[in-house]
Amino acid sequence: MIKVTLLGDSIRAIGYGKMVPELLGSDFEVFQPEENCRFAKYTLRGIFDWKEQMEGTNIVHWNNGLWDICNLFGDGAFSSEEEYISNILRIADILLNKYDKVIFATTTPVRPENQYDSNKLIERYNQIIVPKLREKGVIINDLHSLVSTDVYRYISQDTIHLTEEGIKLCAEQVAMIIKNTANTLPFVSENKNTDYKSDNKSLGLPV
Repeated sequence: MIKVTLLGDSIRAIGYGKMVPELLGSDFEVFQPEENCRFAKYTLRGIFDWKEQMEGTNIVHWNNGLWDICNLFGDGAFSSEEEYISNILRIADILLNKYDKVIFATTTPVRPENQYDSNKLIERYNQIIVPKLREKGVIINDLHSLVSTDVYRYISQDTIHLTEEGIKLCAEQVAMIIKNTANTLPFVSENKNTDYKSDNKSLGLPV
């Protein structure tokens, strides 16, 4: 059995995380914190607290960003670019050192009328972190591009969280990239009777 850990903010906690375990099926064991993993430094601290539940994990799927880019007081993002890069890369190094595969999901967009979150800043933070994570061997799951195709369909009236359609859309992509990644694990790929069939898509795999 493959063990998966899902880490992330409310896009995961009350979003795709609700559907992914069922989509993965009984051959996967899934752990995810009940709490919202919030901003990157909160997740960094949480990894220590969740280490026992994460023990034996093969694949970690993780997202951080919406809390980090949030401009609550009109004086800039909650986490500066430098802070975000430092914390995200530190998380990546810790996870890569302990677990077989690490997947990072890009930060999803908001509706334009959101008063605290800027799509321009979301895109900026995605653009600066993705190449650095890829260099380390982190697999990228581009949820941002997926949801950006129709923000009024996939982002709810609260302007930030996923609609039911958005949850389904993201959950299906998360489950697919996890299954594709599972096929690259040595103990899976060497098993000729594996049930983890690839759909032959390179979605999210390193380039």
